Amino acid sequence: MGLLSDDVYARAVDLPGFGQSEPPRDFGYTLDEHSEAIVDLLSSFECGPVHLFGNSMGGVIAIRVAARHPELVRTLTLISPALPTVRPHGDNALVGILAVPGLGERLMSWLWRQPTEEVVSLLNRVAYDASRAPPQRVEAAVEELEYMKGRSWSEEALIKSTRGLISSYLLYGSRSLWRQAASVQAPTLLIWGLNDALVSPALAETAEATFPKSRLLVLGEAGHMVQIENPVAVARAFTNLLDDLENGRRL
Repeated sequence: MGLLSDDVYARAVDLPGFGQSEPPRDFGYTLDEHSEAIVDLLSSFECGPVHLFGNSMGGVIAIRVAARHPELVRTLTLISPALPTVRPHGDNALVGILAVPGLGERLMSWLWRQPTEEVVSLLNRVAYDASRAPPQRVEAAVEELEYMKGRSWSEEALIKSTRGLISSYLLYGSRSLWRQAASVQAPTLLIWGLNDALVSPALAETAEATFPKSRLLVLGEAGHMVQIENPVAVARAFTNLLDDLENGRRL
């Protein structure tokens, strides 16, 4: 966001139940409910369509928003979006454990009892080199996790959101994430880390072929959160996209 401050006015969004965003009563944490929360937020802005960014689960939520509400999205930037695949990859088996009733609750209970710094260090499992993350970003992650540990809804938010994501993989027809990706009309920037341990970079070319107006950037020596591991490359790719659009160059 700092690198893009000369080009766009940016806001970072906490999904319901994450960060400092308390979930509404009876919130179910499905992909539909998360996407509708973003739709409600974007609809409250008076600035017109936005440049929407999403990483991992946030990426597929952004896809659903752009597919269902094209009037709200000017461009879409997706960093390792957690699109459905039948092939297990890297550490995503750990994500699957969260979705198993009973096991997910036990795993979260165990994680929440660990020192916060050790939980944040799990970034090493999804980053190519976690030491490249800016120190202030690591400090912010520790502060955010400490805050979430003190909230009664935080464990439920993580578990049910993971289950909502995985259950969305079983949807078909017009609700299929791949079908919705194919219907997105916003210019789409796809970014993957070649060493992503959660979302296979093998999906990158399929995604590029699926989105009607897309370009793809795959970065070596990067993992699941390229925007943290290599923010300069992400910012440059986005500003290049803006420049091409403003000058009428096609993707």
